[in-house]
Amino acid sequence: MPTVAHNPLILVDGSSYLYRAYYAPPHLTNSKGEATGAVYGVVNMLRSLLTRYEPSHIAVVFDAKGKTFRNDMYAEYKAQRPPMPDDLRSQIEPLHRIIRALGLPLISIEGVEADDVIGTLARQASKEGRATLISTGDKDMAQLVDEHVTLINTMTDTIMGPEEVKTKFGVGPELIIDFLALMGDKADNIPGLPGVGEKTALAMLTGVGSVEKLLADPQAVVEVGFRGSKTMPTKIIDNADMLKLSYELATIKTDVTLEHTWQQLDIKPQNRDELIACYGEMEFKRWLAEVLDNKNPTSKNTAATLENADEPAVIAVTETDYQTILTEDQLDEWIKTLTQAELIAVDTETTSLNYMDAKLVGISFAVEAGKAAYLPLGHDYVDAPEQLNAADALAKLKPILEGNKPEKVGQNLKYDISIFANVGITLGGVRFDTMLESYVFNSVASRHDMDGLALKYLGHKNISFEEIAGKGAKQLTFNQIPLETAAPYAAEDADITLRLHQHLWPRLAKETSLATVFNDLERPLIEVLSGIERQGVLIDSMLLSQQSDELAQKLDKLEQEAYEIAGEKFNLASPKQLQTIFFEKLQYPVKKKTPKGAPSTAEDVLVELALDYPLPKIILQHRSLAKLKSTYTDKLPLMVNSTTGRVHTSYHQANAATGRLSSSDPNLQNIPIRTEEGRRIRQAFIAPEGRKILAADYSQIELRIMAHLSQDKGLLSAFAEGKDIHRATAAEVFGVHFEEVTTEQRRRAKAVNFGLIYGMSAFGLAKQLDIPRNEAQTYIDTYFARYPGVLKYMEDTRADAAEQGYVSTLFGRRLYLTEINDRNAMRRQAAERAAINAPMQGTAADIIKKAMIAVANWIQQDTQGEISMIMQVHDELVFEVDADKADALQQKVCQLMAEAASIDVPLLAEAGIGDNWDEAH
Repeated sequence: MPTVAHNPLILVDGSSYLYRAYYAPPHLTNSKGEATGAVYGVVNMLRSLLTRYEPSHIAVVFDAKGKTFRNDMYAEYKAQRPPMPDDLRSQIEPLHRIIRALGLPLISIEGVEADDVIGTLARQASKEGRATLISTGDKDMAQLVDEHVTLINTMTDTIMGPEEVKTKFGVGPELIIDFLALMGDKADNIPGLPGVGEKTALAMLTGVGSVEKLLADPQAVVEVGFRGSKTMPTKIIDNADMLKLSYELATIKTDVTLEHTWQQLDIKPQNRDELIACYGEMEFKRWLAEVLDNKNPTSKNTAATLENADEPAVIAVTETDYQTILTEDQLDEWIKTLTQAELIAVDTETTSLNYMDAKLVGISFAVEAGKAAYLPLGHDYVDAPEQLNAADALAKLKPILEGNKPEKVGQNLKYDISIFANVGITLGGVRFDTMLESYVFNSVASRHDMDGLALKYLGHKNISFEEIAGKGAKQLTFNQIPLETAAPYAAEDADITLRLHQHLWPRLAKETSLATVFNDLERPLIEVLSGIERQGVLIDSMLLSQQSDELAQKLDKLEQEAYEIAGEKFNLASPKQLQTIFFEKLQYPVKKKTPKGAPSTAEDVLVELALDYPLPKIILQHRSLAKLKSTYTDKLPLMVNSTTGRVHTSYHQANAATGRLSSSDPNLQNIPIRTEEGRRIRQAFIAPEGRKILAADYSQIELRIMAHLSQDKGLLSAFAEGKDIHRATAAEVFGVHFEEVTTEQRRRAKAVNFGLIYGMSAFGLAKQLDIPRNEAQTYIDTYFARYPGVLKYMEDTRADAAEQGYVSTLFGRRLYLTEINDRNAMRRQAAERAAINAPMQGTAADIIKKAMIAVANWIQQDTQGEISMIMQVHDELVFEVDADKADALQQKVCQLMAEAASIDVPLLAEAGIGDNWDEAH
């Protein structure tokens, strides 16, 4: 086996190893059931290479999506390969993230294969006498071997120099292309010479010398004397073109245009935060622990300064003292401990995730890392031990739970606030929430759930609920779980919450703007949202039932129309049947394909086809109405709480990267307002007798924020003068007087205004307005000429984002953009669009949160029950108000919303009043 030089250049065939790792055992998954085995296999191989060879330079090279120049040469090239399995495809992005986080250059170039990139870099280095190690399992790479280039197959631990290539294949590196061209390659669908296998190919090359010589003198092969050699000249002559093509297909390109030379493929410092996030999500516990301990086992050369190395050390999960409180003495002792503490972690265990129906089963506390207790109050399984009387225990704990001292920390405390409210306790001293600490620190770094955060920051895998309760239909509720397993689970929740806070808060507090976002926005909003949730909203179930019947009739009518056009009955919700009807029977043009190569019937394809054909339009209408029926008109009446008679949604603070709130069960954000059916659903959100619905929303808030951020004189002036901004934009873009702007011109200007906020291209604008692309580009160019401040803001924002890796809202919230400097143009451009939009959308989200807090404080302090906040949807707040005070309350709400933030253009809140949500909007 040849010796590999110290500190070589290493070129890794990432695509080859990705597939091999996928099919090799063990087939790993994380606790969420997501496949992780291929990622683990490739990263493990990379770590081994780095440790063993300590490269001076390295690149991990992957095939890019799409066809290559070889497909242009031969359409059947690799055509027989099955599509990539979905559970392998899902591992590509996590693998790329880890590779980049390790500081390793990752290369993927459209139009060529990984082999060609590796071949180009290897030849560059070899010409300069640089020792190069190619890590691959692909036999094609043997053609690159020379005195400076060596192959290594890490899965078999074999190394090949020129002699080893000859020993393995029977020919040296200089004839590997000829060898592959003659016998073909089934894996790549290279045809080769008909009837020529490995032995015949070796005989021909050994006897004659090369494909070039065989083509120049086909008769020379007869003298070699192998079986069938007499008929081989005719075969060579008849298949000369196919042999030449096979030779070209087998030849690795070594002159690919690259952005970087091999000397620039140096190893960068590891991104510690990103590695923690990736290893945590993949649940690679040992590697996560190494990073958390600031160890870097991969390479002496990569032991550069780790990011954030001066951050507080992780509170490691080691020895624990978890107690179960079953006696009065134990409870009294813990009450004394809790009373003396400055900060305690609190967590509730219940029978349900539905905060309105959940029954309290127990409470856990933690006062210091490793010290926690569980107080069971409602375990009622057979042979359950005697527990303290719930009412008596809660009465003793009430002063502690309701007091401002000790301060409380929890994970998603909004839920616990509702659970305590259900038993007559108003949780006080709510100071920290680890879910929100993580979210404010980096909204895109993880999912912010406790299990994920424990893995990410503590290197600890929590006891999962499924481990103690089971899965599926037989899953136990917490009251049915034996204390010997329930208590450690519950105590661990409180303990880990406290440890997470001890790790996260010092990091957050170091960034003043982030600490302000947490303290002034997210933390106060916990109690506001909890109140809105428990207040709920009244709905008219009879009206919704009537709408369901009407929707069913419309759906049936649409189905009949679809059958008539198709000439047969089919399932309108079946993509496979749609494919058959659309593309085989009706011969519609294929606009896009699925990952498996089938014609796509996704919504964007249907929208495009609907411009020219009636059936796709009907399918879209059917999908829209069916979704409204299943999600709202059928479901909402079933969600009415039996105790309150109202529907209670759940708001999510730590979901959208930009800071916007979302909601579920029901999702209030997705009820359409522009369709008749959507507005009718809003009509079912009603006010009780003696009250009205008041709906107030911000007018064009994101455009106003754009004016402030860009400081464009034209936009600032238009808003200051109270002009219709879309009409003002139309006047500028179309070069007409403000008063002469037509309805169509205003519509197009509105599309430009909002399109630019969301980074819409000329192509997208042209598609939306159904105009030629060059006309759309003219609109955009004219807009920027009239509003140069907007263009400068966009250019500056892109540059700042690329430099610092994030953008900020006016109030300091950050959105990290992990792909802002990605070499892949599509990913980089998507990140740039997000960079432009996020400060506006995030600032709008911050403003509505500030408004909610201000309005909630006013309601609590200065009103006597005549107004209740019942919903938040996008830029809108919805209230129930006493009918006789509605006008005065409307003015106050609009005033508080307008005063929620001070920017260089007026904030305008507009409100309406009605008997239902639709009337009030």
